[in-house]
Amino acid sequence: MAAPGYTDLDKAEDVKVLHNMGYAQELERRLSRFSNFAVSFSIICILSGGINSLAQATSGAGGIGIGIGWLVGCFVSLTFAVAMSQISSAYPTAGGLYHWGSILGNRGTGWVTAWLNLLGLITVLGAINVGTWTFFLGAFGPTLGIEGTLTNQMIFLIIITGAQALINHLGIKLTAKLTDFSGYLIFFGAILIALVCLISAETWDFSRLFTFKNYSGDAGGSVWPAVSNWWVFALGLLLPIYTITGYDASAHTSEETIKAASSVPRAMVMSVIWSAVFGYLFLAAFILMIPNMDDAAKQGWNVFFWAFDQRVSPGIKELVYLVVFIAQLLCGLATVTSASRMIFAFSRDGGLPASGALSRVSPTYRTPVAAIWTAAILSVLFVWGSSVVSVAGTSAYTIVVSCTVIFLFLSFIVPIVLGMLAWGTPKWDKMGPWNMGKGMFMLFAFLSIVSMILIFIVGIQPPNDWALYITVGFLILTAIVWFGFERARFRGPPLGDIIAARQAAIKAAEQAVGETGH
Repeated sequence: MAAPGYTDLDKAEDVKVLHNMGYAQELERRLSRFSNFAVSFSIICILSGGINSLAQATSGAGGIGIGIGWLVGCFVSLTFAVAMSQISSAYPTAGGLYHWGSILGNRGTGWVTAWLNLLGLITVLGAINVGTWTFFLGAFGPTLGIEGTLTNQMIFLIIITGAQALINHLGIKLTAKLTDFSGYLIFFGAILIALVCLISAETWDFSRLFTFKNYSGDAGGSVWPAVSNWWVFALGLLLPIYTITGYDASAHTSEETIKAASSVPRAMVMSVIWSAVFGYLFLAAFILMIPNMDDAAKQGWNVFFWAFDQRVSPGIKELVYLVVFIAQLLCGLATVTSASRMIFAFSRDGGLPASGALSRVSPTYRTPVAAIWTAAILSVLFVWGSSVVSVAGTSAYTIVVSCTVIFLFLSFIVPIVLGMLAWGTPKWDKMGPWNMGKGMFMLFAFLSIVSMILIFIVGIQPPNDWALYITVGFLILTAIVWFGFERARFRGPPLGDIIAARQAAIKAAEQAVGETGH
C-alpha cells in the first residue's frame, strides 16, 4: 500500500532516478519523509549519547560545556549534514556515502569511503548498545540485583542486538513504525526530562550555563587528565560531536524512501537541528537542577544518576529512566538498519567478502537479511574483543570508540571534498531538487574541512592518544589492501545494463514465494 500522497508517478520517478544510476529497485519503498527523518533522529538519539557521554562536559569545563559547548559542537555536525544534503539530493541511493565517493571521485575513493563508513557504523552500533547496557545497569541494576560483570554485559548485548536484527529482518514496515515511534519518544523524553529538572531545581541560576571551571584531573573524577583551560573546553565538544552523528542513515535508506531526492536531504539537516534544539533543552535544564557543580564534576560518569538521586522522587525518576532506556534500545535498532544498508550497497558492487550473499534481498521481507545479521554479529564481536582487552587492564574501548567517530567523519569528508572538486564537471553538473545553491554548498563544504581538522585533533588527545596510531595504522593497512589486492579486482558501481537481469531475477523470486505461500 502506497503512503498517502505517494502516486504511481512518484514511484516511477523514484525508480527512474535509481535506474539512471545503474541500480535495480530491490528494496521496498515504504519510508515517508518523517520516517526517513526518524531513522537519523533515532540514531542520533540525544537520550543516548547526550546522557551516557554527559560527563565529558560536566567533568570538563562545567556548565559552559553545555551552555556554549553543546551549541558549538552541534554546529560542527551541522556543517557536514548541510554539505552532504546537497549530494544526497543528486544521488539518492542506499549506502549513499560509498556511491557518492565513487561517482564524484573514482572506484578507489568510493572503496575507501565505504570501508571507513562501515568500520564506523559497526563499531558505533556496538558502542550504542554498550551505552544502553551501562544505562540499564545504573538505572535498574541495583533494584534487580544485576552486577556489571562481563558475562552479564555480553548476555544483555546478545539479547538486545539479536532483537534489533530480528525486527529489521522482518521488514522495513515494522522497522519504520518503531523508528517513527522512537522519533516521537525522543521529543517526549527530552521535554519530560527538561520539565522534571526545572521543577526539581532549587533555583534557576542561568549564569551556571556560562560559567567556566577547569575540572580536568581529580576534580572531575578523572574523566579527563589534567589539561589547560583551552583544552578542557575543546575536549568537552566531544559530547555533542559524538552525540550528533548518524544522520547519514537517511542516505543509507534512500532506496526505501518515497520522493528520496527531496526527503532524504531535508531529513539529514532537520535531524541535526531538532536534535541540537531538544538536546540543549533538557541538558541545560539538567545543569540548572544540579545541586552543586563541584560535587557533580566529582561524580564523573555517574553524574546523571547522582543528580536524579539528589533531586527527583523515585516514581518520577523511574519513569524517566524507562523512557530513556526504550529510546536507547530503538537507537540501536535504527543503527542496525543503517549499517546493514551500507553493507548491502557495498556488497551489491562486490566490495566485501561473500558479496553474493550479503547483497541478497529476501523476496519475502524485501530486506537484506544476511547484511542485517552480519552487522549485528560483528558489533557484538567488537564489543566482546574490546571488553576483554579492557578487563585485561588496558582501557582500549574508549580509544577504539574515539577512532570510530574519526572514521565516520572521515567517511563524510571524502565525498564532500570530492563534491567540491567535481561540481560543474560531467560528474556533477546539476543539483538535485534540494538545492541551496553552489555558494552555500561550497561554504559548508569548506566549514566541514575545518571541522574535520578540529575533530581529528581533539579526538587523539589523552586519554585517547592511541587513536592517532590506530587511525594511521588503519589508513596504511587500507592502502596496502587496495593497491595490493582490490585495485585489480574491484570494479565499483555497476553499469545500467545489469538492471534488466536483476529485475527479472527479483520478479521470478517473488513469484516463487507467491506460489509456495512462504
